[in-house]
Amino acid sequence: MYESIKGRVVIVTGGGQGIGRAYVLGLAGAGAKVVVAEIRPDTAEAVVAEVRSSGGDAIAVQTDVTSFSSTQNMAEATVNAYGRIDAIVNNAAIYYGLRKTPFTQLDEGEWDRVMAVNVKGIWNCARAVLPQMQQQGRGKIINIASTVAIAGVPLMLHYNASKGAVIALTRAMAKEMPILGSAEITVNCICPGLTWSEATQLQISGHEDKAALVVQQQALKRREQPEDLVGPMMFLVSDESNFISGHSLVVDGGFTVY
Repeated sequence: MYESIKGRVVIVTGGGQGIGRAYVLGLAGAGAKVVVAEIRPDTAEAVVAEVRSSGGDAIAVQTDVTSFSSTQNMAEATVNAYGRIDAIVNNAAIYYGLRKTPFTQLDEGEWDRVMAVNVKGIWNCARAVLPQMQQQGRGKIINIASTVAIAGVPLMLHYNASKGAVIALTRAMAKEMPILGSAEITVNCICPGLTWSEATQLQISGHEDKAALVVQQQALKRREQPEDLVGPMMFLVSDESNFISGHSLVVDGGFTVY
């Protein structure tokens, strides 16, 4: 499936753990050359070793998505290693460690950190890879949002707002590509539901009953796994999605109707 992915060069930000790791392994397994762009070099190298042990091709590049110079280095390292950038999966985000807090009591510094990583980080990464994609005449930008932007989860206003911004910037960026002379570069996003990653398990520790309630409200009565997001991501990376841009693909087992 998705034969067009073979040989493609794909950057995955936040690829050293959780859902990002699942994206990396899925892409590498399909024959892509993967760049694990991660702020923590130890986790990135561990995933790269995992890919290589299975015969895949991957490199790690330490990347702070809040810094444009760091994302420029990410793009440059990718081109130096593989000669091109076919796609980027903007997965890096702050989620684990955010405490449920009334919006009137949110810490301003935490608000700024969430926005810097979850929103500014995508902007930085997109503008870092765009010149190479423009030179190639094609490319795929896949942003990772969340169904919290649609459903509205109480007591996490900054996270909700950041993921809503991801949907908005995806749509605007897609419409801006023809203006930039980049009509063959698509921009789409994926909206995962409550996904049973390591971060989620730590985040809801002691509140598993609430996670069970989410499953009860889904059309598909099981926990969403990171692997459930790999196929949709690969579809957006592949040639099969070449005429789709500005779209938000909801993958949440039928929790939301959107």
